[in-house]
Formats: sequence, structure tokens, C-alpha cells
Amino acid sequence: MMGRPYFVNGEIMLRFLTAGESHGPSLTTILDGLPAGLPLTPEIINKELARRQQGYGSGGRMKIEKDTVQILGGVMGGETTGAPIALLVQNDDHVKWKGKAIEPMTAPRPGHADLTGAVKYGYKDLRPALERASARETTMRVAAGAVCKHFLTQFGIIVGGYASSIGEVQTDFGDMPFEERFARAEESDVRCPVESSAKNMRDEIEKTIHGKNTLGGVLEIVALNVPVGLGSFVQWDRRLEAKLALAIMSVQAIKGVEVGDAFENAKRIGTEAHDAMSLTSSLVTRHSNRAGGIEGGISNGQPIIIRAAMKPIATTLLPQPTVDLASGTESPTKYERSDFCPVPRAVPILESMVAFVLADALLEKLGGDSLNEMKPRFESLRKATLADLPMDKVSHIFWE
Repeated sequence: MMGRPYFVNGEIMLRFLTAGESHGPSLTTILDGLPAGLPLTPEIINKELARRQQGYGSGGRMKIEKDTVQILGGVMGGETTGAPIALLVQNDDHVKWKGKAIEPMTAPRPGHADLTGAVKYGYKDLRPALERASARETTMRVAAGAVCKHFLTQFGIIVGGYASSIGEVQTDFGDMPFEERFARAEESDVRCPVESSAKNMRDEIEKTIHGKNTLGGVLEIVALNVPVGLGSFVQWDRRLEAKLALAIMSVQAIKGVEVGDAFENAKRIGTEAHDAMSLTSSLVTRHSNRAGGIEGGISNGQPIIIRAAMKPIATTLLPQPTVDLASGTESPTKYERSDFCPVPRAVPILESMVAFVLADALLEKLGGDSLNEMKPRFESLRKATLADLPMDKVSHIFWE
């Protein structure tokens, strides 16, 4: 999957690893498994890195860092070679930390990895947990995801996202098309496509900033033009929604995920929870998309819709009760620079994770070592048409 080899029929599919600390010299990733022949320049990746740094409610770190990528391997002459792609982003803030004694951090923040990390790894200072668990690590997820998004576009697959709620502010999208939602979200500093909701979100964030607190919300990530047949039901770890849920839940501060109308469907009866089928010019179509584009662990050709719940992040200007592990006394937390509302900036991060999973699933489906080898295979994929679904209408003895 993401950090370890994933084998299909004896072959390793797509994988990536990230390395680096929040205030260390740099962050790196290696993306392994993409085919040769994909046009790739730093500008394609830098565009996504810039998106990650934009959003109302972001903290002071984003005024310091201007993330740009160096491509260190896997690309020659502006095209991928099929070898691992190595990417690096420098931490501009590192100069303030290099060679300096750092004040001990001994009071863990509720909701962060400070305490659990110290228990697990035996740290004598909490900072190593903070440095690696920090969402600064998502810089390289976005870098790897940018490559995956670009790969998917070669097959017409688009991944986009937006904020659907922040705090108590909910958004009604009506019948706004998804691509319009994506475009309008990018024009909004809270990444909400509906301006009336966006204004209320900004007001809510502003109140939270003045209250020295943090705010969470719900994000929607949508993949368009995904073909039928990605994923599988034959093993639990090959189900597409399972892979997507793992990828989404791996992002810092994400504590819940649903595919399609999952939680609303739980309240409905069966005939109201599924997507009725009909025939349109020999193509089997559906009247709705309550399933969120996935049935039985396999993509069904409709938009894949993922919703993720992001909690308010743990670092608050307003002190929270904790325990100083050095003195053994109860004490308030000390503030570490962070966002007040990370939801707008999380959109490209979650897009990147969804793009990675879909790129991996497409590679599994098509195979091939080069883009030119894969494109004809993509065009010949079976569809949900009567011609591609011949039924012999005879009785079968399946078990003797």
C-alpha cells in the first residue's frame, strides 16, 4: 500500500515513502511503480504544493515556507523512466533550528502524538514525536499525489475536492456539477464552492482565531471518469473503498470517513438506500449515486465520492490541562505554532491520497511498463454495456 510493498500476481504495484521532520533540513519522498513516458516537470508538482499552502485560517508557518520541489531521480528529458521518482522539498525554517539548543518539551498536548509517541519509542523529550507526526509531512504526500493526479489525467480521470462544512456551517450544493464545485472552491480562501457558506465559514474561523482556539470540518473528495472495474471483492484488502478509507484516515487530524451517502443510507430502508438500474442505449445506468461510485469493492463508473471528518487540531493558543512529565505535576500546555483551521489546506492533501489509491488501482487493472503500453489497454476496458456483458442463459453446475 503506501509505505510497504503491495504485491499483485507477484508484481509490486505503486508505493511511496516519505521522510523528514517538520523543522529538519528537508522533506523527501520516493514514489515507486509509475510507468515510463509520463511527461513530468517541477511546475506540475509545485502547483499542488502551492495549493496546500493556501487557505484562510492557516498559521504563521505558511508565511515562512515557499515549497518548491527538486526532482532527484526517475525523470530524464522531462519524462518518467519507470525508475523510482525521488522528490525533495527544502524546509526554509530549518535555519532557525540548525545548531541551536531547543527548549525541552515535556508537557504533551491532548489529541497529539506527544504522549503516545513517547510511550511507544521511549523518547526523553517529546519533540521527536511532534517533528515526525506533524502535518508538515503531508508536503511530500502532496508532491507524490501531484504526480499521481497528473498520471490519472492521461486517462481522463479527474480528482478534485472542497470543504462542505467548517464548524457548525453546513453547505447545500444543490445540483451544482462537480467540476464547477472544484473550480469555485479554488476561487475561495476557505475552498467552499458556495459563497454564502464560504462567508459564514470565514466568520466562524475569525471568531475561533479571536477565541485562541481551533476548528475542524468535513471535506468532500470526488473522482470523475473512473472506469468500471477498479478494485476487487476477492480479498478484504483489495476492496477499493477499504484502500481509500485507509489512505484518507492516514492523514493527520482525520477521524472519520464515508463513501457516498453511507451514514444517511444507514437510516434508510433497503429500497431507498441503493441505486436503481435502467437501460440507456444498451448501457446499464443508475438513477442516483448513493453508493458513492463503488459497489462490492469495485468502481462502478459513477463519480467516487469520499467525505472525511477533520477534527480541530490539537495545538491551541488557549492552554489545555496536561501533565508535565519532567516535574510530575499538572500544568497547562505550551503553544506550538499551528493552523487555526486546517480544513481548506487539507483539500489538496486528501486529493493526493485519493489520487494515489486510484493510480495504484489503475496500474493493477491495466499493467504495462510505459504510458504508451497502457493507453490502448485502457481504451479496451470492458464497460457496463450489454455487448460487454454476454449472458449464456443456461443452467450451470458450479460444484460437483
